Amino acid sequence: MTSTDSSTHQGFTAEERAAMKDHAQELKAAARRGTRADKAAEAERDVLAKIAEMQDSDRIMAERVHAVITADAPVLAPKLWYGMPAYALDGKVVCFFQSAAKFKARYATLGFSDQAKLDEGTMWAAGFALTEVTPEVEVRISALVKQAVS
Repeated sequence: MTSTDSSTHQGFTAEERAAMKDHAQELKAAARRGTRADKAAEAERDVLAKIAEMQDSDRIMAERVHAVITADAPVLAPKLWYGMPAYALDGKVVCFFQSAAKFKARYATLGFSDQAKLDEGTMWAAGFALTEVTPEVEVRISALVKQAVS
């Protein structure tokens, strides 16, 4: 049975397809790297390069988020994940920064995967909208990432 409803799924958006291509390239690049130290250093360089490519407001926020996470949760290893700066524990992504421009959203997002230990009862936040990273926001991010890996 066919439908003329205009709300039917039309497939992935261009941004979603680009993110999937980014992820495939990230996996290939990781497989080519040598030692664990080489992989870690190259992964951090990749994250910093991706942040440097971002538009001004997203780049400024991503730089601050990166600085807070690497300083306050050093057990998290920077890596790219679907073209986004992400931070992993034992190879599994715990949190990530999604720029507003990535999916043409009105705000950037600090997201947490199910690996993050943020559980609070039967419902808790797994993503946070960011419009600016102030000193107060940095304190909140620090607390969240510390809790996520505790």
